Amino acid sequence: MKVHYGFDGIGEIANPVVTTGSFDGVHLGHKVIINRINEIARSIGGESVLITFYPHPRKVLYPATAGKNLMFILSQREKIELLSKTGLDHLIIVKFTLEFSKISSEQFIRDYLISKLNAHYIVVGFNHHFGHNREGDYEELKKLSSEYNFMVEEIPEQDIQQETVSSTTIRKALLEGKIQRANAYLDYYYMIVGALGKGSHFFGDVGFPTLTVQIEEAGKLIPPEGIYAVSLEWNKSSYRAMVIIWSNGNNTDLNPALTRNVELHILNFDGKLHSSDAYIYFHKQVAGVIDFSDSRLLFQPLTHAAKQVDELIY
Repeated sequence: MKVHYGFDGIGEIANPVVTTGSFDGVHLGHKVIINRINEIARSIGGESVLITFYPHPRKVLYPATAGKNLMFILSQREKIELLSKTGLDHLIIVKFTLEFSKISSEQFIRDYLISKLNAHYIVVGFNHHFGHNREGDYEELKKLSSEYNFMVEEIPEQDIQQETVSSTTIRKALLEGKIQRANAYLDYYYMIVGALGKGSHFFGDVGFPTLTVQIEEAGKLIPPEGIYAVSLEWNKSSYRAMVIIWSNGNNTDLNPALTRNVELHILNFDGKLHSSDAYIYFHKQVAGVIDFSDSRLLFQPLTHAAKQVDELIY
């Protein structure tokens, strides 16, 4: 997959089959769209193209509230890595600005998808909107398709147990600690990628040494306080581990993730991990909020959680 930042210098793309959107989570519904553009591209001797935007439009349009209310399932780097595994030919990351937000839906089609890419086929998801004030939709695409000579297709909504798969549904599940439900919608294990640093002494004092997971991007969604069964991938090795998420007492509207510490305890491990990136995959929540009023009270819940993690089949 080739990654392009903006449309300049892309060069000619053969028979582009295009989709656009935020694609936060790269979830099951997103993959249906991506698989479809890959399929069409192969059938017409073309190339698949996904266009996304950074920063997120709501961060630009509503900066006063976005920091507090807008949380992302994936950091930008995590999203790029996941998209690179989907078979896409091209990822175009468009810098979203106030000026860009004023472009009408027809302008976006005419000046970008047609003039710059010469899109042959456009595929969108259910209830997709684009352009100034989200004015554009599938019906407008159908109207414009004959004028600008492209094919268009809408992918229906995807359901699991009669619930629509969406980034909103997944965020809600994660914020409620329902990791297994979120994973079913994602079609992979929810993950945090970050460098590891020195952990808090009070876990080590009771026999559970930890490493702090450094969250690399403001707005990354962090599950609620509790203990989670996770698997760790670091330096081409895998480890069974648990993550402890706890409130650090900070109060910030700029980045809700800063109100919580994320610490990693690796089971049956006495080596050293240096600060290169770790990939942490969440399996399930095994305990709720920890009582920090007395450090001696930490041993029992941590021991019980570690036993549950050790008994899980990964």
